[in-house]
Amino acid sequence: MATVVIAEDHPIVRKGIRAFLTQTTEHEIVAECGDGIAALELVKEHRPDVLITDLRMPGLDGLEVTRRVHQDYPNTAVVVLSAYSSDSYVSRAFRNGALAYLLKDSDIMELNDAITSALSGKRFISKSLASRTQREPTLTDRYELLTARQREVLHLIGEGLTTPEISEKLSISGRTVEKHRSNLMQKLEVKNYADLIRFALQRGLSPLD
Repeated sequence: MATVVIAEDHPIVRKGIRAFLTQTTEHEIVAECGDGIAALELVKEHRPDVLITDLRMPGLDGLEVTRRVHQDYPNTAVVVLSAYSSDSYVSRAFRNGALAYLLKDSDIMELNDAITSALSGKRFISKSLASRTQREPTLTDRYELLTARQREVLHLIGEGLTTPEISEKLSISGRTVEKHRSNLMQKLEVKNYADLIRFALQRGLSPLD
């Protein structure tokens, strides 16, 4: 049996998770909340075996919650339960320390599988995501090819900032910004500025970073 904290801002989803775990498993729900800041407080208070967290929450997003829990409470396994299936969210969740990534439209029984896997220290990913990964084993994540500065510029492009605004924010010249933008287009293999913005938005860079 594992102790579990649930962090999910939709009460009906929390209720469904609680009902499933209490009725069909031996896991114990010790606390639940609807925002990221409260999630950290509950993990600090209860030191649960598992934290089930959404990504989009008020106060603090689930990626940051995952990172802090992994850093400060390594004995708590993090299971991400999200509606987002993009490679960006999945890879960032795992990089931040999550041990499981489950889509909200998955079979509910997968949740127990995810918890069991996370408790044993093994990674778990939704079947639909795993099958997609298996079909495309040679794909390269071009975002990982970017330098730290290029990522900063890309994030700001995704937020809609202009070249002068990026220049001011990063304390670099407009010409340097343009050079970074040109290098970004080359590394990401996009043809124009609109494609660059589209890439940033598809990766979810502006909403969560």
